[in-house]
Amino acid sequence: MPEKRDLVFVVDFGGQYTQLIARRIRELKVYCEIVPYTATWAELRERTPRGLVFSGGPASVYAPGAPRCDPALLAGEVPVLGICYGMQLMAHLLGGKVKRGEKREYGPARLTVIREDALFRGLPREIPVWMSHGDRVEAPPPGFLVAAATSQSPVAAMFDPARKLYGVQFHPEVHHTPQGKEILAHFLYEICGCRGDWTPASFVAEQVEEIRRTVGSARVVGALSGGVDSTVAATLVHRAVGDRLTCIFVDHGLLRKGEKEDLAKTFHGLGIRTVVVDAGARFLEKLQGVTDPEEKRRIIGREFIRVFEEEAARLGEVGFLLQGTLYPDVIESGTQTAAVIKTHHNVGGIPADLKLQLLEPLRWLFKDEVRRVGLELGLPEAIIWRQPFPGPGLAVRVLGEVTREKLEVVREADWIVTEEIRRAGLDREIWQFFAVLLPVRSVGVMGDERTYAHPVVVRAVTSEDAMTADWARLPFEVLARISSRIVNEVPGVNRVLYDITSKPPATIEWE
Repeated sequence: MPEKRDLVFVVDFGGQYTQLIARRIRELKVYCEIVPYTATWAELRERTPRGLVFSGGPASVYAPGAPRCDPALLAGEVPVLGICYGMQLMAHLLGGKVKRGEKREYGPARLTVIREDALFRGLPREIPVWMSHGDRVEAPPPGFLVAAATSQSPVAAMFDPARKLYGVQFHPEVHHTPQGKEILAHFLYEICGCRGDWTPASFVAEQVEEIRRTVGSARVVGALSGGVDSTVAATLVHRAVGDRLTCIFVDHGLLRKGEKEDLAKTFHGLGIRTVVVDAGARFLEKLQGVTDPEEKRRIIGREFIRVFEEEAARLGEVGFLLQGTLYPDVIESGTQTAAVIKTHHNVGGIPADLKLQLLEPLRWLFKDEVRRVGLELGLPEAIIWRQPFPGPGLAVRVLGEVTREKLEVVREADWIVTEEIRRAGLDREIWQFFAVLLPVRSVGVMGDERTYAHPVVVRAVTSEDAMTADWARLPFEVLARISSRIVNEVPGVNRVLYDITSKPPATIEWE
């Protein structure tokens, strides 16, 4: 076992960028975990963190019920960096002055560095930053010095060198703050004394040991979809427990074109024992008449687990169910301080009476981290760069009721989108691309005859971690080929639309 790694806690006050803070810290090779603002210092101290980062949040420090932290977190035992609301709370609890800003500061701002403390060492005197706040710190607490200001924030950064407490009103974790990563690195390395010892190799070594400790002599059933998440999870567990892992691949009839055949070939090559279950008719029967997207997800999640339980019973005594759940899956299904966005198949669809213990070795990783771990495990790039695909499959790309006929339409349209984007050499640049079938019809003219058929929406987005995404600026000629092929090659479609909505406000998937 390697020497104990460095650990930083991100204390979550409900900010939209909390997970991005964690991702940036990990990019700097420092392991971090997000904990709720209710965590006490007595609880956190047991794990000897190097430092704490307070996230932003939507509340005002004066609002009834506004999140507060254990004051002991600010006692100076470890360095603390407060970001946005985290800085305001720090100032409020330690005797500073926080007030409602005369003008809400949202978007780009110019930060002027007044004192070059450890956070800003070596940076220009003026730097662009990203603001998103209403309240502001008017005066720092006793013992603090003002480090930087903007036109709207007289205290845009502050620090107490004796207690190693730091606050910034802006968001260093977002790309719109170009020097933000340097600022975070200064906090982690110069102030907290971190060594940068968290890498894909160290993660694999620690997880293999943790899986062995958790599983013991029990057997594991792997929930296999063929995507990068479940494949990396299965490979990791296989390295830990060997032949005690059996992967079950459920063909729920909601897969993309040719996917079942590709997956069978892939897993045979990995040497992992795999059982294929044809359950398409079963899933379609359960989905009959269902139009609500949340209900579809719950049904699919429930049936997925039931199939696993049935197959596990045939295998004999099995103790654990492996799933490729990732951090964004957990986040999007809601935390103490964040609202539920949608029920994730790997999280909210799990029945309360689950008979197997869940094994989720990737649940604290972002997608880019999973890919790096996959490369560390020696998986081929064809697997590492597979398109993200939701657990409910094409069921959430057929809006409204799911039928066999509608599935065939969206499956063929999706295949055309994939072919054309790959042909254009854009598949590595785009995070995700797919087709969606709408539950409406529109009038058209084909072959001098009136048509009344379904429209298909093409969705393509760029992203780094699926937490935020922007619509991909596909070349017009690529869109033209996609549109022409779909209306000519897919029966029942007479119109193609392109989704130009980012996340937020939309999610990547339509359902």
